[in-house]
Amino acid sequence: MDLFEKLEILTDAAKYDVACTSSGVDRAGQKGVLGNAVKAGICHSFAADGRCVSLLKVLMSNDCAYDCAYCVNRRSEECRRATFTPEELCRLTMEFYRRNYIEGLFLSSAVVGSPDATCEKMLAVLKKLRQECRFGGYVHVKAIPGASPELTWQLGLYADRMSVNIELPSQQSLKLLAPQKSKEKILSPMGLIRDGIKQNGKELSTFRHAPQFVPAGQSTQMIIGATPESDRQILRLTEGLYRKYGLKRVFFSAYMPVVHDRNLPALDTPPPLLREHRLYQADWLLRFYGFTASEILEEEAPNFDPLLDPKCNWAVRHMELFPVEVNRAPYEMLLRVPGIGVKSAMRIRSARRYAKLDFDALKKLGVILKRARFFLTCQGKSMSPLPTDDPGVIAGAIREGTAFHRTQLAGKGSPLLDQPEQLSLFSPTKEDRVQCLTGQI
Repeated sequence: MDLFEKLEILTDAAKYDVACTSSGVDRAGQKGVLGNAVKAGICHSFAADGRCVSLLKVLMSNDCAYDCAYCVNRRSEECRRATFTPEELCRLTMEFYRRNYIEGLFLSSAVVGSPDATCEKMLAVLKKLRQECRFGGYVHVKAIPGASPELTWQLGLYADRMSVNIELPSQQSLKLLAPQKSKEKILSPMGLIRDGIKQNGKELSTFRHAPQFVPAGQSTQMIIGATPESDRQILRLTEGLYRKYGLKRVFFSAYMPVVHDRNLPALDTPPPLLREHRLYQADWLLRFYGFTASEILEEEAPNFDPLLDPKCNWAVRHMELFPVEVNRAPYEMLLRVPGIGVKSAMRIRSARRYAKLDFDALKKLGVILKRARFFLTCQGKSMSPLPTDDPGVIAGAIREGTAFHRTQLAGKGSPLLDQPEQLSLFSPTKEDRVQCLTGQI
């Protein structure tokens, strides 16, 4: 098997990891045009300053010793197997980088033989890249649950970011679908990475040239829809991971039915893309808006509303708190008004020091009035007074007043195309992308 056959197999095997998004396009270089694109393995991640960077997303090997029911690379699945040598993977990374295809490497692997043996192979790649090839680009590496703490620590000294996939939302689901994995094996390296980052911060404050350990932090991925946990259970787990392990991001992956198993949804079942979208919206509320998981979803209603985003849904259930006077409301309350994002709330707080704000001013500040008008007053005046306090009527008014559109979350023929959908994190229009980037959920 030649190098590019391996590349085709192992980039395709890595596509279900959603820590970044595959480009999905082949575009040759043309005269007078700067740059090109390669479909296999090229994916996008976002830097802290907002830049979009391309990564080579690839597995070290797909020859797995585990037999996880949901995985396309499981031991019992009949598929083509391949394994890179450290030299081959370094050569690919450096050649792609020199051609300006990529700006970094996203390296994961199936468990080849044992977790320790797999970690040693990945560590050999990172050492060769950093020490021999003098590669200074971005490297994201997956820690292998069950590997020794020493090997995990060494990986962290060469990587910019590490992640340990939690895979499924509960120990019961792991036992059912991935019996060779356990909650303890997954959380143990998470804790080690967390403690290493804290310790490294102290060392760097004393010794400026101390080696850095995972300077970009850690993340994880969770599969959604393969098991029966409610959205509330998933969100509470997400909140706990952020609080206890200091994760930079929890990624949600709608389960794609690619293998047959009696414990999994049928192969013709569409992936729960709308559910994944709602979880990302709620995750945004946890990280930037001061919400808690128990506020977003209650025990009596443990799953998301398909027609209202989580922030609107919370506001409709708590109309006793609204409307709020935009010229006097505290910043924390402004963040809870649908249609007001983090940046627009900061602009309001700054602008109202100098003048009384009205609805025209709010629109100029970036507030989405088609939603916010139901929850705000300006100088005591309401733009759209509601005739009732009934949550169902209010929700209906919000749906009618919101410019619904079909998003790119659903493919052709999906039942999602028949459902009205609100502003998507992945919406196609320039205006919507700007609103998403400014945090206006």
